[in-house]
Amino acid sequence: MSGNQELSGPDLSQGIDQGSLAEGQMLVGHAAGEAVLLARSGSKVFAIGAHCTHYGAPLADGLLVGATVRCPHHHACFSLESGEAIRAPARDPVACFDVEERAGKLYVLGKRTARERARTSVPESIVIVGAGAAGNSAAEKLRRAGYAGKITLIGAEDSLPVDRPNLSKDYLAGTAPEEWIPLRSVEFYQQQEIELLLKIRVESLDPSAKTVQLSNGTKLGYGALLLATGASAIRPTLPGSDLSHVCTLRTLADSRRIIEKSAGAKRAVLIGAGFIGLEVAASLRARGLEVTVVAPDALPLGRVLGEALGRAVQGLHEAHGVSFRLGAHARAIGAQTVTLEDGSELEADLVVIGIGVRPSTELAEAAGLSLDRGVLVDQYLRTSAPQVFAAGDIARFPDARTGDKIRVEHWVVATRQGETAALNMLGKSVRFDAVPFFWSAHYDSTVSYLGHAGAWERVDIAGSIEKLDCAIAFRKGDHTLALATIGRDRASLQAELALERHDEATLHRLVPKSS
Repeated sequence: MSGNQELSGPDLSQGIDQGSLAEGQMLVGHAAGEAVLLARSGSKVFAIGAHCTHYGAPLADGLLVGATVRCPHHHACFSLESGEAIRAPARDPVACFDVEERAGKLYVLGKRTARERARTSVPESIVIVGAGAAGNSAAEKLRRAGYAGKITLIGAEDSLPVDRPNLSKDYLAGTAPEEWIPLRSVEFYQQQEIELLLKIRVESLDPSAKTVQLSNGTKLGYGALLLATGASAIRPTLPGSDLSHVCTLRTLADSRRIIEKSAGAKRAVLIGAGFIGLEVAASLRARGLEVTVVAPDALPLGRVLGEALGRAVQGLHEAHGVSFRLGAHARAIGAQTVTLEDGSELEADLVVIGIGVRPSTELAEAAGLSLDRGVLVDQYLRTSAPQVFAAGDIARFPDARTGDKIRVEHWVVATRQGETAALNMLGKSVRFDAVPFFWSAHYDSTVSYLGHAGAWERVDIAGSIEKLDCAIAFRKGDHTLALATIGRDRASLQAELALERHDEATLHRLVPKSS
């Protein structure tokens, strides 16, 4: 999705003065017709492709951390030494170039060939249940890590693994092409020798026998297994909730259905003012529909982002024509109306319900795994059953900063957990200690959120929420639990690093304590 990039800066194949690149600095140029990022870290100078392979963000606007660079938009991370994408959401590497220092100049030479990885076939086979963010990333990571054994990736949906965040954003708005949505092609899975089984459910798991029973009658054995069954959209038991113009959004089929229904609709009602509901509202406004959001909350996103930012997000949507009925509950849905509990009616020929998801833990529960509002895992994402791991929306894992068990329903977290689980299925003993991160797009503004704050004592604000240029820290005492930013991508990266390092001094510098 990075697309073609315009070339700028010096021709690095012709050399630049060595003194023009100081320690910790990055410089963009080009060589052999490609954009190149030159970076000096420690005593070494590195040259890699200049743009993130996720959505094409300029890596020079990101953050240099040791021998890695982090993308400013969605916090992917690349190795400067190999170009490898070492942290989701990017999956593909950037190009890596040789650099030579000669006569006081730095020259970027040809591309390096990828290094061969050591191969392993232990365990003999791996089964991945769920072909969403966590499952797909695990399958890919296994191959990138040199695993040569059998991989079976099982998905209940009828589509290839998809870029799920786009289903409520650009794709739904009509600004992202269809080819963006599948994460990989059929040919990719064939080339990687990943057996992809679609429209098939795992009906039972027997951890003692190390087998799974599939809905097509097949029984599979495994050496290690990853549960990545995700979550399903909650549909309330409202009268009329089963009507043909009432939709939820979780899958590609759901997004396509909303697009189809919106073509003949004029007025939409969104039930729920969470991230999905508001992103759908923005997308339907882009399609020209009149949109009303109904929710019991006093403010949209107030429980997650706080009062000030929640009010600003509401104002942003209202400025784009969205109406809100807050502090309200839907009582019934009719063919052309939504009736609220106070008896008032809203015209609607399209209704989208976005009131959250429910983790799909039925398989784990039937197999006797330990549960607590999700599948309990340790810091290595191991469940209570030997050689069974869990990742993504179903996993309740220990927060590396607080030790509390948390469950996070976000794409980047699921993708990173899939990568970590893959390494641990190969016996690597890698802790999952990534700071939770997600982003939510609303028109031309994007909210980035780091950490986890179920409750907080204080909200500190740097910048202007009204101008949508701010960083907001959610704190308990002097301890920063989470941080949200709008329009401050670099501050978000700096905060992520500070949260990883438990560096409160930097966090308080980025967002000082309010008076």
